[in-house]
Amino acid sequence: MPGISDAETIRILVSTDNHVGYNERDPIRGDDSWKSFHEVMCLAKERDVDMVLLAGDLFHENKPSRKSMYQVMRSIRMNCLGDKPCELEMLSDASENFQGAFNHVNYEDLDINVAIPIFSIHGNHDDPSGEGHLAALDLLQCCFKKDVQS
Repeated sequence: MPGISDAETIRILVSTDNHVGYNERDPIRGDDSWKSFHEVMCLAKERDVDMVLLAGDLFHENKPSRKSMYQVMRSIRMNCLGDKPCELEMLSDASENFQGAFNHVNYEDLDINVAIPIFSIHGNHDDPSGEGHLAALDLLQCCFKKDVQS
């Protein structure tokens, strides 16, 4: 945009309804959903975005398979971790916004090299359930955090 410098611009990649794990037992299309998610994450890195917004239904089920979880974690690690400085700053009190063991954003953690932070909400397919009212997204949050508070 004319008159706006790159320093004043936040580049956001928005992705929704990835449904990783959809039809994963199909011998032909079984890997399509996670491969598509990986393409999205590769685009985020290639286009040098400042953040990714996953706007619901990352997973097709609220209890995704190990394969689905592995492929998502693998793609995040390959494309979103790195030495690129993250210019985003959390202005509100993170402890009021995040529930559970982690009360800070991982991209401000000096022990984790988050190059492209991901912000996500769950959808109707991967909503929290069961004991502890946890979702697969809570597991992703844990795997990219340094410390656990009891």
